Parts: sequence; structure tokens; C-alpha cells
Amino acid sequence: MRKSYTQAGLDVSEVCDDPLDQFRRWFDQARQSDLPEWMEINAMTLSTAGSDGAVTSRVVLLKGIEDDRFVFFTNYESVKARQIAENAAVSLCFFWPHLERQVGVQGRAVRTDRRRSEAYFHSRPRESQLGAWASRQSSVIADREVLQERFAALDTQYQGEVVPLPDHWGGYDVTPERIEFWQGRPSRLHDRIAYVKTADAWQRDRLSP
Repeated sequence: MRKSYTQAGLDVSEVCDDPLDQFRRWFDQARQSDLPEWMEINAMTLSTAGSDGAVTSRVVLLKGIEDDRFVFFTNYESVKARQIAENAAVSLCFFWPHLERQVGVQGRAVRTDRRRSEAYFHSRPRESQLGAWASRQSSVIADREVLQERFAALDTQYQGEVVPLPDHWGGYDVTPERIEFWQGRPSRLHDRIAYVKTADAWQRDRLSP
């Protein structure tokens, strides 16, 4: 299983001064109209580690870039949330195979303010809102019927009413400290451009593959 990457190259002279501008450029290029329905351009692998150093990874969805911070939403009682509470350092990785590109982000996560979490929560489909209440994320359950019964009970409870934002649900803002852009190239001589945040600017360098 081996693929040769030949679509494009990447040079320091071609990228934006600000990595967030470069990310937006690549993100817009990744949003091609002919993509298959299953492909989610905003999917990213989020890696977190607790105070014990154990690392966990999962795919979550980017829901925006606000004030130069990457935003996602989740259950505050999940494994990821517990690890972030112990260690705010996180990693994000976007993979766009149709462009032979990756973007890696390292930074620190803090909870989004409740007002913004509430605004996003109420923009979701009602079923997703009820699902946030029904799921005690990362906890052990006997079977799927437990979830379905909780969901049905909540559906009845909030029939004809606005579903409130749970206290255990909301967003995180990830402030980037390092962003790397990876473009696949032939012979595994990939192009890698890394930005590192300094006191008052972003320093960018080409890295060996």
C-alpha cells in the first residue's frame, strides 16, 4: 500500500506571513464542490494527554476560527475534557487526502464562554441537542437501549420547548503556538513549512521531511 504524492509543492516564499491566513487559504481550497458526501473537510484529530502522560486521540469537528483560535464543542465530562483540565496542551491534525495535505496545530485549549456555547448549541438540530443531554460521554452503559430510552424521555420532556444548554456541554478555544503545513511530494521528500509563535510574531521555517 504505497502512493506517490505528485499534485503540488510548497515553498516558504509561497505561504502567507500569518499561518491562520495560510490555513484559511488551504481550507478554502479543500472545500471543493465535487467532494463525496462522506468527506468532512473540518474533521480533525484532537490529541490530549492527562497529568499521567497518557495520550488519547479522536476525530472532532472544527466549528470555526474566532480571534485566531480554533473552536470545537464537546461534552465537558468526557475523557478529552478531563485531560484538558489536567493539561491544557493539545494537538490538532487535519488530513485532506484529495490534496495530499496535512496541517498540524499545537496549542493550548480553554473553555469557550457560555454565551458562545449556547449560541452554537441552539444552532444545532434538535436531535443533536437532545443527544447532548442523553449521552454521559465516556461512561460505561449496558447497551444501546439505555441511550434510546434516555433520548425518548428527553424528547417527551422538552416537547414544544427550547432545549436548554447542559452545564456539561460547551466549546473549547485552541490558541495555536505552532502550526505546520505538510504537502506530499514524490520519493517521500515532502514539503514541510512550520510556523512557531514568538513574543510578537510568527517565525516560519522549512523542515526536512
